[in-house]
Parts: sequence; structure tokens; C-alpha cells
Amino acid sequence: MNILSLIGRGAALLADEPATTQAAQPTGIASIFSSQWFFWGMLVVIILVFYFVVLRPQKKQQREQDNMRNSLRVGDEITTVGGIVGRVVRVREDTFTIITSKERTRLTFKRSALSSIDKKADEPVATDTPAETTENTDAVKESEVEVATTTENTEETEEKTE
Repeated sequence: MNILSLIGRGAALLADEPATTQAAQPTGIASIFSSQWFFWGMLVVIILVFYFVVLRPQKKQQREQDNMRNSLRVGDEITTVGGIVGRVVRVREDTFTIITSKERTRLTFKRSALSSIDKKADEPVATDTPAETTENTDAVKESEVEVATTTENTEETEEKTE
């Protein structure tokens, strides 16, 4: 209904006379877009899009975080929401304790402070290999000596040519 027809009906009601003008009813595609069914249909579509884009992924992420917090075990390497990294030494119902440094500093946190489990306790530990072996060290020293002698020979050659 348009505004003019509403004003006309209101004036007719005040004058106790029947409304003589009727609003022209839209036809075709215009009638679809002006109907209440279109409004309610679009409202349902917007709610469904909101559910699938916002609420469902948020629930999935919350479920994954709850599973991670419930799977916390002694020996896990973890990171807290504050960025503290450590190894879990005790797990209780709603708290856990970690060791953070070589001095064995112990800190207790709520489970909700757990950001990520970096390494599970049951994962195999990779063995570290030394960065340099004695053979590599000797090779490095020999190459340094060769560079030094080459530089000296170049300087001597330049002096002779002058």
C-alpha cells in the first residue's frame, strides 16, 4: 500500500465515510517484491546465511578447542594464550602446571589459557645432530688458510708489478 491510500483511508474513517479511492494493486514482478511473503522469505535467507557463515564455524572451532584442552597430558609441549612455552608436568580438572625454563620454573594455568599443543608427549623425539663435526671444522680451517695465503700472494704480486 502506498502512503496516499493510507492517508485517504484515514481521512475517510475520520469523516465516517467509506473510502472511495483504492490503491492500485501492483501486478507481475512488482507484486512479488511488494508482498509480505517476499519480506519473510528474505529474512529466512539472511538468517540461514548468518548461521552458515558465522555461527556454525564458530561452534566447530569451539569444539576443536575443547577437544584440545581435554586431550592435554603430562609431557606435552604447549603454548599459552600469553605466549609462554613450556612442558606440562601436572594436569588437574581445570588447571595444569608447566615447567618453562632450565631453572624449572613452575607455573599453573587454567585450561582456558591453553592456546596450542605444540608437541604431544607420545610423539617420537627427533634426535639432534651436532652442527659441525671435527672433519668439517678442519675443512673450514684449511679453506681459511687457503684464502689467507691467496690474499698474501695477490698482495705480493701487486707490489712486484709496481
